[in-house]
Amino acid sequence: SPRDTASLTRAGFVGNPVGFRAVKLIAEAAAALPLVCQDDVQRYDRHPMLGLLAQPNAGQGRAELLEALYGHVLLTGDGYLEAVAGSGAWPTELHVLRSDRMRVVPGADGWPEAYDYVVGGRRHRFAVQDGLSPVCHIRAFHPQDDHYGLSPMQPAAQALDVHNAASGWSKGLLDNAARPSGAIVYHGADGQAALATD
Repeated sequence: SPRDTASLTRAGFVGNPVGFRAVKLIAEAAAALPLVCQDDVQRYDRHPMLGLLAQPNAGQGRAELLEALYGHVLLTGDGYLEAVAGSGAWPTELHVLRSDRMRVVPGADGWPEAYDYVVGGRRHRFAVQDGLSPVCHIRAFHPQDDHYGLSPMQPAAQALDVHNAASGWSKGLLDNAARPSGAIVYHGADGQAALATD
């Protein structure tokens, strides 16, 4: 099957119960871990960032946001978190952006100078200014790519194809009332009829 992000997500998550369960288990467990906010002096029980993570946006709580972020990293090797700037020093909202819609725009020095988010034929550019980016890019290790992470689905793609093909064959057999798709009938040397299925 194709090895692009959309195809791997369909084959390995949407269309495969083992891949779906593995990603869900890891993302849900990681999202449930307690978060600690501290600097080099102290640990904070109350902090603007902790408040923001508790209610990152109007549509999601902390667990939903983190589960979506970890899910994207597990499926595509990349996770993107947008910090919506407010009037103060801290962002007012956090949003997970779909990895398959994001493109890194490298600058002359190779570091990202912007991130382009493309949806419905329209592009929104998140510019990196003075080393500060409105997008936090979390990526899995990839030994041969400077800008994108390696999706765990890529090394597992052949195993996913085998599992999906075996499941499809089994379903086809059951749909056919468990009868083989054909038979070869031949006469043995002693004149006895024998039956062999394909």
